[in-house]
Amino acid sequence: MPDERTEVLIVGAGLAGLTAAVFLAWHGLRPVLVERHPQELIHPRARGINARSVEVFRQVGLEERLFAARGEGIVASDPDSSRMLIAGTLADRDADFVDLAPGSAEGVSPTEWCPIDQDRLEVILRDRARELGADVRYGVALTGLTEHPQGVTAQLREVASGAESTVEARYVVAADGQKSTVRRLLDLPVQGPGVLLNTLSMVIEADLDRVVAGRRFGFAYLGSPRQGTVIFPHDGKDRWCFGLPFEPDEGETVADYPAERCLELFGEAVGVPGLTGRLIPQLPDGTTVLPFAIGAYCAERFVHGRVLLAGDAARIVPPTGAFGGSTGIQDAHNLAWKLAAVVKGEAGPGLLATYDAERRAVSEFTMEQAMAQMVWRTGTASGEVDGMRVWDWWSVILGYRYRSTAVIPDPDGDEPDDGLPAVETGKLSAQPGTRAPHLTTGPGASTLDLYGRNFALVAGRDGASWSAAVVRACDELGLDLDFHLAGFDLDVPPAQWAERHGVQDDGAVLVRPDGFVAWRSRKGADPEGNRLISALSWVLARP
Repeated sequence: MPDERTEVLIVGAGLAGLTAAVFLAWHGLRPVLVERHPQELIHPRARGINARSVEVFRQVGLEERLFAARGEGIVASDPDSSRMLIAGTLADRDADFVDLAPGSAEGVSPTEWCPIDQDRLEVILRDRARELGADVRYGVALTGLTEHPQGVTAQLREVASGAESTVEARYVVAADGQKSTVRRLLDLPVQGPGVLLNTLSMVIEADLDRVVAGRRFGFAYLGSPRQGTVIFPHDGKDRWCFGLPFEPDEGETVADYPAERCLELFGEAVGVPGLTGRLIPQLPDGTTVLPFAIGAYCAERFVHGRVLLAGDAARIVPPTGAFGGSTGIQDAHNLAWKLAAVVKGEAGPGLLATYDAERRAVSEFTMEQAMAQMVWRTGTASGEVDGMRVWDWWSVILGYRYRSTAVIPDPDGDEPDDGLPAVETGKLSAQPGTRAPHLTTGPGASTLDLYGRNFALVAGRDGASWSAAVVRACDELGLDLDFHLAGFDLDVPPAQWAERHGVQDDGAVLVRPDGFVAWRSRKGADPEGNRLISALSWVLARP
């Protein structure tokens, strides 16, 4: 017999795992999350999340916390945090600066890109997950996994004491990073270019005021002591993150880099040999130097029985474009409402297959774009790279399109699906599988605020009779379904709403809890609710 049971076990407390814990708890479950490290890493890693991720966290009341946290002295709050410095050493005065700012989201999103360091974001997510009822445990490692028809049995070990236990879960979310133990235990292969570069990461405390000399930057890419070296501010004062390429394939190990050598190499990168400084521990056990792999690959599938991969366990992408952390956040957001619906009996298990269909395709698209975004970095908004289309940054993060059985193509549409992985943000008009459009509904408010816990049906000004369809669907399917009418309870000009959603005044759009369009009826009401019931049953994989 297992020592305990849970509906969902999450492995890994990075961005994807903590986001999954937040949203599963928000949807009424009480997941158990285990993380082998005793606490969050003391390292920023990802240095910001895009506007779509902020929209996601806005659903659970975190938007204000995110922007408040960025102002606590971290350099990411600096308006120059998007400037990239390219030089031989940090001391070079002929360095080039490249502005990587994504621009404003005005008119496209109710929020903006948030420059918050990952270590601070993880604390916010951990606290919110616990507030909502998730059981978050640090210092607990997963050591084994056994799948069976009713669920998954996981073997756990407390790292400090060595005490072992078992937990039986109906489902497991594997969010345990690029070296995923779960993926290894299940022998799930990956595909793609693979590891592109191995780096060592450390945080160093040193006074660089004379070297920096008032220059403001978010990242410095340096040629010394090795091409690919990076330095960036950690706290905006005297702590710096230092990344250095190293070669484990040629026999190098972390042990080859004691503190003295790290400081010597840091001095070379800064351009001040003999620089005085000290390494700051990144883990409670005193670990100061951590290895990271930069690469590009996706797992061949994100769903294996009752185990679902998310975040870096599912894919890694190069840092170009800052897509990686946000992609994991959106994995968890896509997955949480589906898992909750299946666990509660509101959807059939087949709904979980759409997680693989949707997020794996987006991951492959994002991975390709991350590798091609150097075109954007040089100032070109779009173009071709080795025959690959380079999409503009906003279309990559807001315009990607899902195709699965949780999306129903327009039955009466006059715009054929072009098969492209995304839609340009200026052409988003509630096409099934795309994020529902943002329209302002008042000061600081958006139509996106209508979506979250339940499916929502939003109708045009002449679509009042859709309310009867909603009532019947709720009764027939046992669901809570929200209903909004443009120009009435929805404070937006009805003609504008209809135009932006690609429907006539008596049409309606069905939006999923994750804010993506599941189905739309361009025209004509459904007073009996037959079409709406059929659409919901199909999307939820109900018999």
